[in-house]
Amino acid sequence: MEEKDKKERTVIHVEVNEKHYYFGSLAAIYEVFDSKTLGIGYGALRNVGLSPQKPYQNKHCIIRKGVLLTISKKNG
Repeated sequence: MEEKDKKERTVIHVEVNEKHYYFGSLAAIYEVFDSKTLGIGYGALRNVGLSPQKPYQNKHCIIRKGVLLTISKKNG
């Protein structure tokens, strides 16, 4: 695959009650879950410095940041 065909997008994986959810941003998480459910507010989660090497975990959830690899759609 050529370099120009690769695309990377941030994906946030949230595990709550053994169920898995995927989001495109931290803000999108809070459209589905509230701070009480997750045990952490939006501002505090932003301050954690979430990264692929540094997930966030508490007794309510696990939140991981990753990269979704895609390729460009070919026309024709």
